[in-house]
Amino acid sequence: MPNNYAFREQLPIAPLKIAALESCKDLAKKVDDYIVSFRQNDIKELEMRQENLHYRGYDAASYLMDIACPRFGTGEAKGVINESARGSDIFVMVDVMNHSLSYTVNGFHNHMSPDDHFQDLKRIIAASVSTAHRVNVIMPFLYESRQHKRTKRESLDCACALEELVNMGVSNIITFDAHDPRVQNSIPLHGFDNFMPTYHFVKALFNNIDDLIIDKEHLMVISPDEGAMNRAVYLANNLGVDMGMFYKRRDYSKVVDGRNPIVAHEFLGSSVEDKIVIIMDDMIASGESMLDTAKELKARKAKKVIVCATFGLFTNGLSKFDEFYRAGYIDHVCTTNLNYRDPEIFTKEWYIEADLSKYLAAIINSFNHDVPIGTVLSPTYKLQKIVKSINAKKDGYEYFDTIS
Repeated sequence: MPNNYAFREQLPIAPLKIAALESCKDLAKKVDDYIVSFRQNDIKELEMRQENLHYRGYDAASYLMDIACPRFGTGEAKGVINESARGSDIFVMVDVMNHSLSYTVNGFHNHMSPDDHFQDLKRIIAASVSTAHRVNVIMPFLYESRQHKRTKRESLDCACALEELVNMGVSNIITFDAHDPRVQNSIPLHGFDNFMPTYHFVKALFNNIDDLIIDKEHLMVISPDEGAMNRAVYLANNLGVDMGMFYKRRDYSKVVDGRNPIVAHEFLGSSVEDKIVIIMDDMIASGESMLDTAKELKARKAKKVIVCATFGLFTNGLSKFDEFYRAGYIDHVCTTNLNYRDPEIFTKEWYIEADLSKYLAAIINSFNHDVPIGTVLSPTYKLQKIVKSINAKKDGYEYFDTIS
């Protein structure tokens, strides 16, 4: 499949429409621009074959829907769709981690929480599902994904949320790097796709770090805990390098901020001395675990420490990362553009962003054409391709296969 993701033999199952909530308008605009570009390329290909394209809906200048979730003075809200949704293949996009939006309740100023975003998502689904051909949900950070299992008497919030969405009529749920993708077991008869940004991390690091050498003598992948092992193993195997793991010793006699505090980080793996190490995880919340891991690695004489996390939430702010960067404990932090980032982060020398908007556009385009996406969008082939490119550059010649 070429990198322009044109589908020359397959018609869309229905006209495509993207219903982007206010929480992810910027990401949705970039995704929409890519899809328009893909389909303009497809139009040129099909015009050469003298095919009529107008009935395919490919001549749209944009696929974004006009939607809104206005609120009453009491804080109550409603979902409104200001154009016809009948017969459309709708992709509702939401960023439940966007804390920058706010609303008023009886004159008081409230910032939107993940619960508020999830309610708005359901409102748009409720306003469109009865007439749409199909409704799909794109939720890059899976709502309540950290509450995916039960310990003693606890709610199973993520499973309940997924069940609620499919009971409303949602056909597919698309997410990225779910905290534990086994939560899809709660909806075994419905579509649940969990995509990984591994390739985009490597691409972003390759474009921003000049001395990146991919071999066992110069590079190592680290899992900060047992929960991130699968991510680290996959990346290490594709890069052909070693991996190591930290495990956390916790004080189970105490609960601080809803969890047992970490007593120490213990390391399992070969020497990291004079190596660039990449720490892989799904999110940076407070960043405490990542920073402790980075400090331990520098104490073991790692050359550079690079933190890669799909979602940079930075719930305790950026000051601690600035402090660790100045102290030399971390060299770079790479996150994606799948969630809201505080504008301040773009001023930081240590920050690298992996752009997944083109990848998400390709996912939407593939779903709309109802084509198999496993081989088309799998990162394995692209990872192997970029490794060849990096190694070719190291050996003094160019590798000409396109990296997209």
